[in-house]
Amino acid sequence: MSIYHLSPVQIIVRSWSGYCKKQLFAVIVCFLFFSSTLYAQKTSPFPISTPEAEGVSAAGIGSFLNAVAQSKHEFHSFMFLRHGKIIAQGWWNPYQSTLRHSLYSCSKSFTSTAIGFAVSEKRLSVNDKVASFFAGSLPDSIPPYLAALTVKDLLTMSVGQAVDPTFAVASREDNWVKAFLALPIAHKPGSQFLYNSMATFMLSAIVQKVTGQKEVDYLKPRLFDPLGIKGMDWEINKQGINTGGWGLRVKTEDLAKMGQFYLQKGMWNGKQLLPKEWIEEATTFKIDQAPGIAQSKRDSSDWMQGYCYQFWRCRHNAFRADGAFGQYIIVMPDQDAVIAITSETGDMQGELNLIWKYLLPAMHPKALSPNKGDDVKLEKHLSALSLPPATNTSNHTNSTFTKTFSIQPNALHISSIAFNITNNVCHVTLKKDSASYALNFETGKWLPGKTDMQGPGLVTGAREDFSLLVPYKVEGSYGWNDNQTLQLKLRYIESPHTETITCHFTDQQLNANVEYSFNYGNNKVVLHGELVK
Repeated sequence: MSIYHLSPVQIIVRSWSGYCKKQLFAVIVCFLFFSSTLYAQKTSPFPISTPEAEGVSAAGIGSFLNAVAQSKHEFHSFMFLRHGKIIAQGWWNPYQSTLRHSLYSCSKSFTSTAIGFAVSEKRLSVNDKVASFFAGSLPDSIPPYLAALTVKDLLTMSVGQAVDPTFAVASREDNWVKAFLALPIAHKPGSQFLYNSMATFMLSAIVQKVTGQKEVDYLKPRLFDPLGIKGMDWEINKQGINTGGWGLRVKTEDLAKMGQFYLQKGMWNGKQLLPKEWIEEATTFKIDQAPGIAQSKRDSSDWMQGYCYQFWRCRHNAFRADGAFGQYIIVMPDQDAVIAITSETGDMQGELNLIWKYLLPAMHPKALSPNKGDDVKLEKHLSALSLPPATNTSNHTNSTFTKTFSIQPNALHISSIAFNITNNVCHVTLKKDSASYALNFETGKWLPGKTDMQGPGLVTGAREDFSLLVPYKVEGSYGWNDNQTLQLKLRYIESPHTETITCHFTDQQLNANVEYSFNYGNNKVVLHGELVK
């Protein structure tokens, strides 16, 4: 029997019988190490291993983390699996392993998976005509290209529409199915690639049509439950259909599970959940995003390697699920590796370049010699990851501050802002439309909270039912830049985004800039206020 199967008492008794007290101390220390490792294994969805044992340089992972810290990319989480084992994982405080994270278009790969299950159950085929599912929503006259449109054309983003209709449909229409089917199709379906999130929504609508369930419910017993994915939710439109192309929220470890599931070609815990043939079909080249592009540009881009069924091909024979601002599941079959990332970046290619530059060469075919020094250094690095809160940058600060301002009409519909700073906590009451929101911020650290106020995002203008997202989890921090300038930072912690309000007080007036992290300093909303009390 190995030490992993002994109780603490058994270990100590056996050790006492064979060793002196001094040696026993060393054994107990060894036990504490093993027990912490065992605890990590019990609380983790995957076995835990050291990088070197799985043929990866811990120093190489450390170099990747250093490069991230020096880059313009804001990482929120990172998990690295090799040979089905976790060799590195970390969350940048205040993000945590227990939190879900909005996936944006990374959701599309889960929709593709739902289609795969429906195909394997013979509920539909990829060659079925889209029009056949929606007899009651079709235009009076069905154009030839609409009649020819197939499920496969939706999967491969080759509907044939001249422009992506997603924003126009989602922001103006309640019946997205009918609106999509009414749009003109300019090119033969299947002939041209055009990224189209509304096409993915139509796949979700088809799943619901043939199964009688929202795709999140359809996937639960087939994918989520077997993989141990819990607590997920998925946005819905006014018709009660999961948005499909965006809106899924799961934890980082769930992204890693999805990647490992695909790496294992649909196998999980010895059971083939989804046919291997479907996995291969869904993740291999289907359509060229830019025919005729110069080879030099193709060689430097992970967006020019071919599109699959709601997956992207990558360089180095990898493939990925991919969401706006850097939500990634990267599957590397040649290296038997999976990398899951949540983040916010304006340069998604730049994030992928860091993986190819630092993590790819860190992987080797065979196990490396143990290097405890590098392992300990890496573990300390991973446990210390953080994103800096707002803090006082001036000695001239206001430790107590109580003022209320009436705000002039503005694009955000904010009518008043009240400030009350006591005991290093800034309490802000913000009136917006007919509602009042209480927000709390702490100086020099992140203060957790909840709010019903919708945060920044790409789809906030969509005609959706956002009620399932409420209350939003937030983390707030504040700091004085000088005795007249207050900065408030509010992280919507289950999304990639942060809202920053910089308030400048002069006499009886407030001038404030509201900016969203994904605008990267552009498109600030300016607020002007008059002191009320």
